[in-house]
Amino acid sequence: MPFPRPERVQPLTLAAVAEVLGSDAARLVDPSTEAVAVTGVSLDTATVRPGDLWAALPGARVHGADFVVAAAEAGAAAVLTDADGVSRIAAKGVDLPVIEVAGPRSRLGEVSAAIYDSAAVMPTMFGITGTNGKTTIAYLMVSALEALGHTTGLIGTIETRVGDQRIKSVRTTPETTDLHALLSVMGERGVDDCVMEVSSHALTLHRVDEVVYDVALFSNLSQDHLDFHLTMEDYFRAKASLFTPQRSRQGVVCVDDEWGLRLAQEASVPVTTVTSRLDVEADWVIGGDPRENDLTLTGTDRTLHLRSALPGDFNRVNTAMAAVALMLSGVAPDAAAEAILTRPDVPGRMELVLPSDVTRADADDLPTALVDFAHTPDAVGAVLSALRLQTNGQLVVVLGAGGSRDPGKRAGMGAAAAAHADVVIVTDDNPRDEDPRVIRAAVADGVWPRSRARLENVAGRTAAIEMAVEFACEAGPGATVAVLGKGHEQGQEVRGEVRDHDDRVVLRAALDHRSVTG
Repeated sequence: MPFPRPERVQPLTLAAVAEVLGSDAARLVDPSTEAVAVTGVSLDTATVRPGDLWAALPGARVHGADFVVAAAEAGAAAVLTDADGVSRIAAKGVDLPVIEVAGPRSRLGEVSAAIYDSAAVMPTMFGITGTNGKTTIAYLMVSALEALGHTTGLIGTIETRVGDQRIKSVRTTPETTDLHALLSVMGERGVDDCVMEVSSHALTLHRVDEVVYDVALFSNLSQDHLDFHLTMEDYFRAKASLFTPQRSRQGVVCVDDEWGLRLAQEASVPVTTVTSRLDVEADWVIGGDPRENDLTLTGTDRTLHLRSALPGDFNRVNTAMAAVALMLSGVAPDAAAEAILTRPDVPGRMELVLPSDVTRADADDLPTALVDFAHTPDAVGAVLSALRLQTNGQLVVVLGAGGSRDPGKRAGMGAAAAAHADVVIVTDDNPRDEDPRVIRAAVADGVWPRSRARLENVAGRTAAIEMAVEFACEAGPGATVAVLGKGHEQGQEVRGEVRDHDDRVVLRAALDHRSVTG
């Protein structure tokens, strides 16, 4: 489903678009077209609407301008592109007005913001970045804001929400053309607050340009996406760019890791720090009993008593981060503490999976079964350490790693699983264009040094989940099955094909089968 666009758009002439970009940077290829008006903006021929300014961007393999015929047929009124794109459009013989600008991707935020006039109606903006925890913090904040009576918007990995409307997300942070249209729609529909997950890709690729977040949040940083950023320093720099005046007004930074400590020192906007460590100084220190999910937030002049609605020590940090962000946005401390009690429904994050018929007496003999999106060494370790505390019997883990993505983290994921689990079943995640056997072997290499854990290498994710349930049932009462890596995802990518697969559906079917066969 495509993203919605505002119902009321003030047409913008190409002369006005060129003025936004600057007369020294942009030029109308044909000056006589300056009065042509545009009413939207798109960078994908599949989403072009009549009257759009279509952005033809250079890519790694092809140039968007090569698809100008499709854009014209879809109703594009004009094109924004670079010098190479101008030549390619001329070679295609397409008669559309063209604005030329160097580096059009880096200028698209300005154009989108101007066409949709998003700044005039933008809700209060919360932007969350970090390797792990973004989605959970976002859902904690949305549920709390709604408990406070606010109308909310959500933009993230799982879905996009505009009030009651829900749209399945394609990527964590949408392209800037869609983002500014969404923010304008939120303004039209009376949305008070928008909570966004802001990925490192989005910050690097200019997807959130011309958005200034009222409160930016940083959860943590650990190895991920190094196929894109190449080094941890580059990865950090991308995240840190959110904490500059161009992108935010103030920040909340968790200083539990070295990257958070560094960011708190280097941020060029005011930041409020949060920590769960006793050896680190911060504005707010998290205390309380992790086994009871109780937590205290102790600041310089007061202590706030909270309760985490979600299990796991890491969710105590997520809860504290959300509460501090609410207070920075103007919510009274006691009101924030009350609102944060609302349990969010976070798909694929420590999500409990029950058999279809939970009323059957024999269902009590089945293992506790959960699905989680954990797909980095730190996330795997955090989830499993929490489950280890809550599991009286065997902890059985199903784990894989994605293909064509950051291969350096695979052994670390296996090691993190083996450090906590009794059984680690290594299987396939999204192999993409890689040989699944090679990926499984890399994850298994991390398990081997941890001799306490039993290792199984199983081709086929469904077979691995079924094996996990069987092992847990045979292990006796108190066992837990944790299926990690894909979380909310409903497909599995293999050699360019996306096959239907939902860990929750497969896990429930395995529980159902076991409850029938015993």
